[in-house]
Amino acid sequence: MNLKTRHTQLIKTEAKRLGFLSCGISKAQFLEEEAPRLEKWLNNNMHGEMHYMENHFDKRLDPTKLVEGSKSVISLLLNYYPEEKQNVNSFKISKYAYGTDYHFVIKDKLKSLLNFIQEEIGEVDGRAFVDSAPVLDKAWAAKSGLGWIGKNSNLLTQQVGSFYFIAELIVDIDLEYDLPTTDHCGTCTKCIDACPTQAITEPYVVDGSKCISYFTIELKENIPSEFKGQFDDWMFGCDVCQDVCPWNRFSKPHNEPLFNPNPELLSMSKKDWEEITEDVFMKIFKNSAVKRTKFSGLIGNIDFLKQEKP
Repeated sequence: MNLKTRHTQLIKTEAKRLGFLSCGISKAQFLEEEAPRLEKWLNNNMHGEMHYMENHFDKRLDPTKLVEGSKSVISLLLNYYPEEKQNVNSFKISKYAYGTDYHFVIKDKLKSLLNFIQEEIGEVDGRAFVDSAPVLDKAWAAKSGLGWIGKNSNLLTQQVGSFYFIAELIVDIDLEYDLPTTDHCGTCTKCIDACPTQAITEPYVVDGSKCISYFTIELKENIPSEFKGQFDDWMFGCDVCQDVCPWNRFSKPHNEPLFNPNPELLSMSKKDWEEITEDVFMKIFKNSAVKRTKFSGLIGNIDFLKQEKP
């Protein structure tokens, strides 16, 4: 077995031991196909108020500009699909935010993986990324054979659907590279048909500025009144396009204790949410990604959901 093969197998075995669903590897190079797509998306203002998406255009498309000397992008998936869901008579939060903020959970796992690589392989420089820098996660995961980008612009896999986080280690060693998989969306348009705000404007294109996740998490101003009555009770994020995807019937519950929700979160009703205090908010979402929207933001979202259609 040559050194490259041995190193690649070592990394993939350790990734599995750390609890990652899967691990795929690509050559660190310019993302030629994604460049015009990203440019068009930005030119059409589909990023709304997310102005950070306009920054570091070159680095977003070329990891060698982001991490000096980089040769390989190691993409990893971590399952977050919960065993139990919220009370049906409740305002809803996206399943990814049920437990501890994924940034902390995954960063620790990535650090462990990088330390392992350095101990087993030798002097390897690299950086870990979880949503925290201009890296096109889904493009790299697809390039690494971990799935295909579906019509809802999420990474999909035949084995486990799409309820997982994507993260990367960009490293300065050559490894064996995986091949992309094929698209299995076929003629299905369930995600497009089900989107409450028609944010999926055409197959594979999501207008971020119309997405419920954008309105309830990213937007710092008031939600435009024309969307009243269209939010389907989502107060933080939205899972509609994933919930209706046929491939998600293969989702299996995660086994990461840190992603388990506070039991109170699952039992709360709409009335409980309407009366929530800041103390209860801080208790339920102690280490949660929901803190991004702050107590005031969540209350604003709930107030919006309580309003009737204009």
